[in-house]
Amino acid sequence: MSPSHLDVSEAYREAGRIASEVSRKARDFVKVNRRLLDVCEKVEEWTRELGGVPAFPCNIDIDEIAAHYTSPIDDKKVVPERAIVKVDVGVHIDGYVGDTAVTVCFNPEHNRLVKAAEEGLQAAIGVLRAGIRASEVGAVIERKIKEWGFKPIWNLTGHKVSRYNLHAGGVIPNVYSLMNRQKLTAGDVYAVEPFTTLPTSAGEIVNGEEGHIYLFLRKRPLRDTRAKEMLDYIFSSYGTLPFASRWVFRRFSFDEDRAAFRELLNSKCIQAYSVLVEKSRGPVAQAEHTVLIKENGCEVLT
Repeated sequence: MSPSHLDVSEAYREAGRIASEVSRKARDFVKVNRRLLDVCEKVEEWTRELGGVPAFPCNIDIDEIAAHYTSPIDDKKVVPERAIVKVDVGVHIDGYVGDTAVTVCFNPEHNRLVKAAEEGLQAAIGVLRAGIRASEVGAVIERKIKEWGFKPIWNLTGHKVSRYNLHAGGVIPNVYSLMNRQKLTAGDVYAVEPFTTLPTSAGEIVNGEEGHIYLFLRKRPLRDTRAKEMLDYIFSSYGTLPFASRWVFRRFSFDEDRAAFRELLNSKCIQAYSVLVEKSRGPVAQAEHTVLIKENGCEVLT
């Protein structure tokens, strides 16, 4: 039986409540010289303790990295001195997602860069409502960020979410865009996430190295028995939502089963997300909330 409309709304609210609480905890937990792996695992542990399920691996993105870095199981990296750290948290309740992000800044020179992202987000929240065009929201975000003297990243957008689907078609740009003229509809849920960089930076992201976040694509015939077992585990455990390689290697052997994991990649049963990097290697800040679109405004879920 499909959940009722009330059940759906409450599931989104509960996912958002947990994501918000985890995000607050993460803001305090991130410290210079703390291992990135410890941050990722603590965020995911808190999510489960509070009654949710990670909707995607905790993203911890340093300086010019804008998105899609999570720790592998053997990660030795730590938070650098004077870093600008984005922590992106996703929680789901029965597939209904709350997605939120904060930026923790250890470099006072970039405090205003963080504030610009946060103010861009608040400006968007102030105009979101049913019937507004996504391009109009993008124009508001862009104008607010530029008022602070910074540049929005033009090719990163907010995204519509639906059950077990983090990118459900609609987007909310961070700049005015004639390509995004669709009107928002009451009842839709969007993750809105301005990204800011310096006015001297390119203001564009490009693909960096292959990351450690993956997505199930399809089942295919596989020669290796272990690879078959691994693929069955991935599909049954994560379905259509992103997962971390370290999650898989908590169940399988990192030393003995890496070849099986590589076979899944090579056979295109799964795909890797590339780490997203600011093109000119400028520092990046991010702010994000998930919102429910209403007739005369929006409800912030996170």
